[in-house]
Amino acid sequence: MKIKRVEHIAIAVDSIKDSLSLMRDTFGLEIEYEEQIGQTKLAMLPVGETYIELLEALGPESGVQTWIDKKGTGLFHICFEVDDIEGAIAELKAKNVKLQSETWKTGHGGSKIVFLDPSATGNCVIELAELAPGH
Repeated sequence: MKIKRVEHIAIAVDSIKDSLSLMRDTFGLEIEYEEQIGQTKLAMLPVGETYIELLEALGPESGVQTWIDKKGTGLFHICFEVDDIEGAIAELKAKNVKLQSETWKTGHGGSKIVFLDPSATGNCVIELAELAPGH
């Protein structure tokens, strides 16, 4: 598996709107795009070749809300971009690395994503993403 870069660093927030004042006024970062995936709203803010991803729960069933209820707001996960998500999954399975799911699912911007189980990564949530063409 080839890790191309840190694609994004995700931060769980109570409100994207409230968090934007810090990102914009303090760091000069602006939203490139926003989208909703299930019960989660996200905003992507470019920082060079990487993004800060702000995640806001839109309902009690959102994984982001579950995270906030247990751990509070703050760092949620780190995402590495890979060339081939299916190859990465196969390689991790061959190395007996535990994943949160056996197959990829659709993530931000139409990407193919999979999360490693935090028990396999020293309790750090790591996402792998194969970006959709054009992203």
